[in-house]
Amino acid sequence: MFIKLSNANNQPIYEQITEQLKQAILSGVLVAGDALPSIRALAVELKISVMTTKRAYGDLERDGFIETVAGKGSFVSQRNQDFLREELVKQIEGHLTKAVSIAKTANIQSDELFDLLRLLLEE
Repeated sequence: MFIKLSNANNQPIYEQITEQLKQAILSGVLVAGDALPSIRALAVELKISVMTTKRAYGDLERDGFIETVAGKGSFVSQRNQDFLREELVKQIEGHLTKAVSIAKTANIQSDELFDLLRLLLEE
């Protein structure tokens, strides 16, 4: 698997796993029906506790990103496109909120900020 963990990161390990798997699903690296490593196999691969991977998978299942089938494993959910779009819009809102906060700190007016956004969209 392609998960990179960092002990220097303030984010708990299970959240790092959850976020990286969400990004892989949202970006299309993992698609509906793809099998994930077993909880135990991922724990061994990442050299972490089984409880940590179990918590990450539990969060992903609760949020609708994966489904677990008893005796078969965990798979990327067959989610609808509306759910996928909503998750991406949520991420965009977070980034834009941060950008607006920085713009206010820099005393950038809204028309200048809109111009910057238009420029970035045209690239």
